[in-house]
Amino acid sequence: MYELIKKDGLAKRGRLHTVHGTVETPVFMNVGTAAAIKGAVSTDDLRQIKTQVELSNTYHLHVRPGDEIVKKLGGLHRFMNWDKPILTDSGGFQVFSLASLRKIKEEGVHFHSHIDGRKIFMGPEESMQIQSNLASTIAMAFDECPSSVADRKYMANSVARTSRWLKRCKDEMARLNSLPDTINPHQLLFGINQGGIYEDIRVEHAQQIAEMDLDGYAVGGLAVGESHEDMYRILDAVVPHLPKDKPTYLMGVGTPANILEAVDRGVDFFDCVYPSRNGRHGHVYTNHGKMNLFNAKYELDERPIEEGCGCPACRSYSRAYIRHLLKAKEMLGMRLCVLHNLYFYNTMMEEIRDAIDAGEYRQYKKRKLEKLSQKS
Repeated sequence: MYELIKKDGLAKRGRLHTVHGTVETPVFMNVGTAAAIKGAVSTDDLRQIKTQVELSNTYHLHVRPGDEIVKKLGGLHRFMNWDKPILTDSGGFQVFSLASLRKIKEEGVHFHSHIDGRKIFMGPEESMQIQSNLASTIAMAFDECPSSVADRKYMANSVARTSRWLKRCKDEMARLNSLPDTINPHQLLFGINQGGIYEDIRVEHAQQIAEMDLDGYAVGGLAVGESHEDMYRILDAVVPHLPKDKPTYLMGVGTPANILEAVDRGVDFFDCVYPSRNGRHGHVYTNHGKMNLFNAKYELDERPIEEGCGCPACRSYSRAYIRHLLKAKEMLGMRLCVLHNLYFYNTMMEEIRDAIDAGEYRQYKKRKLEKLSQKS
């Protein structure tokens, strides 16, 4: 159940109560594609850095180790030793990202595995079955994520098919949740709004899926090549047509600035690989802009990545040492940067929640964006 606690303009401060605990929103979900955050980050680390929700990938876990194996081992929570909420994406994004390896039909999508080339079929029912085996807290509906530059005719047909698939997902999820051997019979289902950068297609689709009384609603198919201005324009158009009393999730977004702008438009769930991916390459986020720790100017710098930061990296190590680790290709360097970046994102979400609680979100956003745009 989603509880809307406060609004500050369009910004929403909420709580999602789940079988695996309560999520305070707005929230950033830390991305662990194959049931682990890349960069040698453990679930004990996630607890230390204030993670509320971990996100894993249905397609990748289906391919390896196999969702049936995860089910035999008690589901994803037991498998990875994580007792807080997990969201699994549906595999729909792989329809977009594995374009050369797939064929889309009404019944679903025929894939070739990117690992060993074996044939895979995934449709709405299969996606729900895999996610039920994984026993995540929140399952995402199976959708097609068309290219943001697809023509209008293709986009309209694709969105209509995504709507038909959503109905099948909802029916299958209800069936699976009623079975006696289902690990998590309280699994939630979020639907996904698509439509590229066509406002009218997006709005019509949002109105259609809003009537389906789902547990939450995502805006998908953004951050896939369109401009930030187009992203914000679509959010301005679409979010008002999604239910206010349900979570609104902007998939795959984004930079700290993207998140700040999207919260201001009524979005309260986010995920993105940026903090972990950038961390693995020595790029770290601070309140004074982004830093590249490979830069020679940090060679003798004994300060932490950011003064006053409570993350494990900043509590114990200097910029000079972390730079040395990165240059020496020691995994600890990557790990410390990833921990710092995820802590930075999770802390920013705390600040966002506090600002909305205080009715001062606009002022906070302005100050934060000014700080973030500085050059380190």
